[in-house]
Amino acid sequence: MATDTNRLVTLFLDMLAVERGAAKNTLAAYGRDLADYAGFLGERGLALAQVGQDHLRDYLTDLGLRGLGTASAARRLSAVRQFHKFLYGEGHLGADPSATLSGPRKGRSLPKTLGITDVEHLLETARKACDAPDLSPGKYLRALRMHCLLELLYATGLRVSELVALPRSAARTRDSLIVVRGKGNKERLVPLNASAKAAASRYLAAREEAAAARKTKASAQAVSPWLFPADSETGHLTRQAFARDLKSITMKAGLDPRAVSPHVLRHAFASHLLQNGADLRMIQELLGHADISTTQIYTHVLDERMKALVRDLHPLSQSA
Repeated sequence: MATDTNRLVTLFLDMLAVERGAAKNTLAAYGRDLADYAGFLGERGLALAQVGQDHLRDYLTDLGLRGLGTASAARRLSAVRQFHKFLYGEGHLGADPSATLSGPRKGRSLPKTLGITDVEHLLETARKACDAPDLSPGKYLRALRMHCLLELLYATGLRVSELVALPRSAARTRDSLIVVRGKGNKERLVPLNASAKAAASRYLAAREEAAAARKTKASAQAVSPWLFPADSETGHLTRQAFARDLKSITMKAGLDPRAVSPHVLRHAFASHLLQNGADLRMIQELLGHADISTTQIYTHVLDERMKALVRDLHPLSQSA
């Protein structure tokens, strides 16, 4: 019974990879959610063909009892729904018990972000760390890498998975645009500002100079196709390593490390552009969102901007 469920989960994940071009991280997330669902069914001796709406409601209740928040439970239910829809559509099951099931209601929370002053202070702290006296060659290179990562992230709003996997050519471009390969293997053009280009060029030059001087393992990194090579399974810096180093520089800047993450800086990029007059559709393109509804979480920025316009420019607002 469990073996059959696992086989069908594998078929579903294969479909996501082949037909929808789902990224490795997306597939891993679906795999974890459906493994949990399969475990729930297995504990109750249920085959997929026996599952009805009541069982799915029991599953949601079980998630709540285990302490999962509304957003996490809703995400897990979404995975289960897509799984059952696939099974029904492919003829593996005669019905889809999730089709009319209501999920947990959740409010749409505003994205966490940082103010422009905080981001500028973080970037300045990272820049100054590169010029600290008596840095060892390894620490100097690591400081340059962090400054480069932060400048690129705030300049482009890339997903952290896109940032750490940038090719070395991104630091060599003479153009103000780089090609980014995002979710679903889709490519998009993202502009680079002068600060990001300068930080990337400085970091790459220092990396190659160190490699040439030592002619050791670093020389292999010098010819790596990645901008941020590392001794990892992928060959480039991992998201976890970047997040760890980001916490360190955040504390040096005197900011709360709990309030800063790669994703928060992506939100800051979008929020600050909107704050300064950018169009929502342009933000959608830059962030690589397939649907404008995903980008609309930033409309609170537009609401505040419109309130400010009315307050500052409407003739009657001056008479109060």
